Amino acid sequence: MSASELEQFTAWIEGVIRRQGYDIDSPRGGGKSRLADEAGVHRAAITRLLQGQSMPDLETMRRLAHVLRIPVRDMLIKSGRLTEDDLPLPGMPDDVPAADDPPAPRLTLEEAAAGLGIPADQREMFIRVAGQFLPDGPSARPGRERAAGGAEPEAKGARRG
Repeated sequence: MSASELEQFTAWIEGVIRRQGYDIDSPRGGGKSRLADEAGVHRAAITRLLQGQSMPDLETMRRLAHVLRIPVRDMLIKSGRLTEDDLPLPGMPDDVPAADDPPAPRLTLEEAAAGLGIPADQREMFIRVAGQFLPDGPSARPGRERAAGGAEPEAKGARRG
């Protein structure tokens, strides 16, 4: 990394830090200390970064990105460690399927519940609630037939009025 790249990154990160409300210009260093404490890094790492003396290591970048509410991807690209080509966003040209590619299989609500770690005793409720937000509705999901008359089947344990 060249000195000018480090200077550009330092200027960028200073702006991000200031926009997040950290007073890094105070002679007492209160904003730097607060940022270091919240990120769980040594204050010296913040000082070296803001003085353009050194680039933070990957773990420090990850922690700062979290505290500053910016994507780690942005931090890595702005620092020059990686390029946008190294970290493409989903849906960018390389990820766009060709017209003749078969459509990707849809994740079922059951698979989503399992993947999200929803406990087994709460999965039925998750599936009912999440199914309401699907464009084809919960009744169109496999294994979810409508009861006679078009009404949804009554949930287990539901009270009758």
